[in-house]
Parts: sequence; C-alpha cells; structure tokens
Amino acid sequence: MTTARARAVRFDRYGGRDVLYVADVPMPVPAAGEVLVEVRAAGINPGEAAIRSGMMHERLPATFPSGQGSDLAGVVTATGEGVTDLALGDEVLGYSWQRSSHATHVAVPTTQLVTKPPGLDWPAAGSLYVVGCTGYAAVRAVDPKPGETVAVSAAAGGVGTVVVQLLAARGVRVLGIASAANAEWLAAHGAEQVDYGDRLGERLSQAAPDGIDAFIDLFGPDYVQLALDLGLPPDRVETIISFQKAQELGTKAEGSQDASTPEVLTEMADLVAAGTVEIPIAATYPLDRVADAFAELERRHTRGKIVLIPS
Repeated sequence: MTTARARAVRFDRYGGRDVLYVADVPMPVPAAGEVLVEVRAAGINPGEAAIRSGMMHERLPATFPSGQGSDLAGVVTATGEGVTDLALGDEVLGYSWQRSSHATHVAVPTTQLVTKPPGLDWPAAGSLYVVGCTGYAAVRAVDPKPGETVAVSAAAGGVGTVVVQLLAARGVRVLGIASAANAEWLAAHGAEQVDYGDRLGERLSQAAPDGIDAFIDLFGPDYVQLALDLGLPPDRVETIISFQKAQELGTKAEGSQDASTPEVLTEMADLVAAGTVEIPIAATYPLDRVADAFAELERRHTRGKIVLIPS
C-alpha cells in the first residue's frame, strides 16, 4: 500500500527567494485536539519573507529545514483524538503557528480554526487571518471615534486595505497614504488618498488643517516619527511593524497575535462574507510558483493579497 504524501514549501538556509522549494513530505497526522486540513488557499505575507531572509532571526529564529506560512483555508480530512467541534468535510479557515500552511495539507489545532462562511471564497478565506486580525488589532489600538481623522500608511497594502475599511465602517475620516494609482480604490472604500514621499507631513497637514487624531503605521519607522512630529500623543499612534521605534517613542505596536481569537476571526470572516469588508486579491499562484509569488509581494506595490492555491 502506498503511504499518503503531502507537498510543502521548504527552505534549508536563510536567503533570497531562490532558497525556497517544494518537497514531498509525509502526510501530517493530527494530534489530540487537531484536525488535518487539505489546504485550498494560503495567503503569503511580508513577515514570511523577513523570516526566510534571516531579518527576523533574533525574534523568530528558523529551525532548518523550515516550513513556511500561517494563513490557510481548506477542508477537514481527518480528526485527532478528542475533536468534537469539527468533522470530516467541514470547510474552515484560520492559521498555523508552526510555519506550515504553505502546503497541500497541514495539521492545525481546532482552537486556531473557525468555520468558513458559505459566502466567503477560498482565496479571501485563505488570506484572512494575518490581515484580518492585524487590521482589527491596529484599529482597536487607536480606538477611533466617529468624526475623527486617522492617517494610515501603506493604505493600499494587504493590511492597509482592511484597516481603511474598518475605519470607514466606524464613521472615521481616513487619510490613506499611498500612490496615486490607488486613489480610485481608496475613494471607493471610504478613504482619501495622500501621496507618500517627500513633504508628506505638509500634505497631511493640508488635508487635515484641524489636525489628525490618530496614525496607524503599516510600513516603517519613519511614519511613527512623523506621527509624533505632527503632534499626536503616543497612545494614538500604532505600528504593526516598527517595534523598536515604538519602544523608543512609547507608541503602540499591536498585531495579529493581540487579536488571534476565534471570536475576532469569526467576526472578520462574517464582515468579509457580508461584503462590509473586501479582501482584494492581487494574484493567485500554484504552490510550485511560490518564489514568483514572493517576487511580486516583495516589490511592495501590490494592492491586496497574493495567495497560494496548493491543490
């Protein structure tokens, strides 16, 4: 009898996209409290590129050979001991904290999965966790009130597109820092586009002469400094990426792990399924083209998510 096999993205050393490959691996076996998911879609994220390159070694070291990926959506094909809340054939979405979702099959604790709403398509479901929970955490961190003005850097990126829509749903005026190419999309989703680059502070002040109430940084430390230079108090400044700068300046730095609960993930899935929040899908790639997918991601000018379709 042939032993079942899975396929999974691997890398054996830190480096560029060329270190990525797809390997035949033993089929994962779900432990107690876990289910085996046949992955239908798995989003890719900038943090995965940073881990693979070695940039995150001090905070998140890799053990080689390393797998990759957290976002996933798929169908339950086996259950571990004691699992009663999910069954064979259930459609689910969620995340793995074992760097393993970029694969055809992955074993995941049921506590990291929720039922996929019927109206949610696979690419959006498979890329929801990181952007959904990170966006939720970032908005919650600055606690915006209706009528306030909030600036968002990288507003057309994967997390940015979610943040913009969550803010707009709260009745917030959103200044979306992005290229002019994204102005139409941002306007259609409740935000005013502001060009990034030199003299950004002047443009933001012109757009909001009465001041900006909060700033959400999704790109880098210069934006955190800019927010304070514009007079914002540290507790109304949030960054999902510039942890060292946040510690230095006393701003907030909340991310997906601060909102990684079934309740938040279910709420975000329901918002997307209902059409309240859109997850733009920039491109999909088969598993074998994972390096090409990251090449597109690392250009850092993609609107929305890039998704692997493993099977």
